[in-house]
Amino acid sequence: MRHVLSALVINQPGVLAHISGMLASRAFNIDSLAVGETENPRYSRMTFVITGDDKVLDQVRKQLEKIVTVVTVLDYSGEEYVERDLMLIKVRTPTGKRSEVKELVDIFRGRIVDVSAEHVMIEISGQERKVVAFIEAVRPYGILELVRTGRIALMRESCMSSEPPSGT
Repeated sequence: MRHVLSALVINQPGVLAHISGMLASRAFNIDSLAVGETENPRYSRMTFVITGDDKVLDQVRKQLEKIVTVVTVLDYSGEEYVERDLMLIKVRTPTGKRSEVKELVDIFRGRIVDVSAEHVMIEISGQERKVVAFIEAVRPYGILELVRTGRIALMRESCMSSEPPSGT
């Protein structure tokens, strides 16, 4: 089962290395990890995607909550949330095929952000399945390079503020 976790952490050097090292040392595999400063620059939000059963999820949460720089941990699984993945991809545009690639970009609501004589660089964002579908759609043209951010997510209804709970 796929679990999306969000951890509010104190924004200081070494936090990412500490957390990812702890998870690796306990043989937890991170499928996706994105980290960024929140609306409060004292905190960062880390979004993890981890695959495993409820026992694995429980162990990951317990280990994260033991770390001093971790303020809160939320499990988005089973909740209403919005997630996005961002990708930049360079696609070969053989003679006469550029308009076909542009049409695919438009269908997927992407943007061409750079153009050269032999390729275009495209920005696509959305749910993971949209990003994966776009990759498969342009694969026949030739993918030269690809980079993805990893998933970010926020709950729809409740708010995970960047203010620590009282007493922290």
